[in-house]
Amino acid sequence: MITRLLVANRGEITRRVFRTCRSLGISTVAVFADPDADAPHVAEADLAVRLRGARPSDTYLDMDRIIEACVASGADAVHPGYGFLSENAAFAQAVLAAGLTWVGPPPAAIEAMGSKITAKRLMEEAGVPVLPSLDLAAPAGFPLLVKASAGGGGRGMRIVREAAELAREVESARREAESAFGDPAVFAEPLLERARHVEVQVLADTHGTVWALGERECSVQRRHQKVVEECPSPGISPEVRERLCEAAVRAARRIGYTGAGTVEFLVQGDRVAFLEMNTRLQVEHPVTELVYGVDLVRLQLEVAEGIALSPAPPKASGHAVEVRLYAEDADYLPQSGVLRRFEVGGDVRVDAGVESGSVVSPYYDPMLAKVIAHGTSRAEAVRKLVAALRGARLHGLTTNRDLLVKILTNQAFVAGDTHTGFLAADGPLGADTAEPADHLPALAAALALAAANRRRAPVLAGLPSGWRNVRSQPRRACFTGIEVVYDPLPDGVVTISTEPHRVVLERDGVRHTYEIAQYDEDGTVYVDHAGGHAELTPVPRLPEPVEQIAPGSLLAPMPGSVLRVEVAAGDRVVKGQSVLVLEAMKMEHRIAAPADGVVSGVHVEKGQQVEAGAVLAIIQEGNP
Repeated sequence: MITRLLVANRGEITRRVFRTCRSLGISTVAVFADPDADAPHVAEADLAVRLRGARPSDTYLDMDRIIEACVASGADAVHPGYGFLSENAAFAQAVLAAGLTWVGPPPAAIEAMGSKITAKRLMEEAGVPVLPSLDLAAPAGFPLLVKASAGGGGRGMRIVREAAELAREVESARREAESAFGDPAVFAEPLLERARHVEVQVLADTHGTVWALGERECSVQRRHQKVVEECPSPGISPEVRERLCEAAVRAARRIGYTGAGTVEFLVQGDRVAFLEMNTRLQVEHPVTELVYGVDLVRLQLEVAEGIALSPAPPKASGHAVEVRLYAEDADYLPQSGVLRRFEVGGDVRVDAGVESGSVVSPYYDPMLAKVIAHGTSRAEAVRKLVAALRGARLHGLTTNRDLLVKILTNQAFVAGDTHTGFLAADGPLGADTAEPADHLPALAAALALAAANRRRAPVLAGLPSGWRNVRSQPRRACFTGIEVVYDPLPDGVVTISTEPHRVVLERDGVRHTYEIAQYDEDGTVYVDHAGGHAELTPVPRLPEPVEQIAPGSLLAPMPGSVLRVEVAAGDRVVKGQSVLVLEAMKMEHRIAAPADGVVSGVHVEKGQQVEAGAVLAIIQEGNP
């Protein structure tokens, strides 16, 4: 029987496992790298062991230090979570060799599925449909998908549409795979465009029972990483569903699987093709839990203790949808820094790795939380999720909240017409029309700031802001990209109440309430209201002198390490040409020339760490 469990992970999944442990009376142990010393998962553990260092390779990926942490804390079992060492057969073997209980599949099963190349061969032998592998030296045709043989999460994956791109993209995929998984092996398959990404949750015990707990639709992705998941899939037939579940059970039996795992497929019409098997708990497991009424972590622990599953799995009920809330900008670039406020309410489940005041580090994945809604119907679940996201209070970091709402309210998504190209430039979101700008949030922010200024005034605090004996000009407030006049108010707008943190306005007989927050550290004003939110940066009347940035400067979009510099001073470049490559959170980010020109300076070198906003290179446009 497990009495003390160490979770060899961090963030959201660690807190998720701890939640089940508390309900079962199991003592918990956290491990943490230096940037995570104050993280919520550390505070919630009964015991915590420091892994000195910051980089994953020195901490969460160091098998010896994890085993040492088990010994030091007296843990008798290890749960790997997802990512890091969760699909490392050598780690699973080391845990067992140390006399500990491994909450996961046998090392042999992990090894069998750890190489996608080997996994495809085994699945073909088991009668599971697979896509053909292509010869990278002379592929049969394009487009194709280059994939890392080890790991997952979209790392080491590249779409190649023409022969001229192949060598560069293969090399890039190999580097990223080596960085993320320690294995540079890659292979290629035909690219099934606009296919659905559908996966089946399996659970197997040590007594020969294998459950298939239905399927999850995971087609909405960016950079080959899932963004929205739901259970069941809205777009497959009962016949395809049955084929998927049967194939997943065959896959699990073929490798002697036990515990929780996921078999992933591409579905295009009636065509089904095996992608990979994840020998661990998936990020999106909550949608299955809500639909099937199970606790998958509890079942993992029970299987590890030798308890038998019931002969048949539980029945499905209702529909569940999950979104991944990331700290990233509109270009999917990760953000780091202090999350000033994190509040998500409503009739939803929130599995979060952060809380208000948490620091999001550049060393790890930028996912903040998973927000999951369950309803008797898909429409009900989606409606709950949209309401929760719109009402969330997210201050301090740019997030993908707007993108998630846009996806969930898109007509194609509402109709269940999703596929892996949903977020591509030519996907359904590209047809969405922009909503007209609403200046009321900025007007409310201006009124709130004026009220705050008067309260801080050392004398005559009762006078209105900007008061003078003879007023010839209206009072204005300037924010980046927008200017509003707040005295006199625009036609049709009436002030009901004004406070530094709350403004109520009435427009054409309808009252609107705005919550206002500002933090001294960056000056940004956050406005939350029933229709959404706004982030506004005030423009000072007398700005401080700042260092001039030379025209044509390429700035680092995020903190990272310079992986490669591809040009030198004096080189001619064309618009879109790669200038250098940054690595952040184990992903490569190519910095391209914004226009034709000549490289007049390169300010970084390979291996250099840079902060967001640092000048990387300067390109003089035109033909000097």
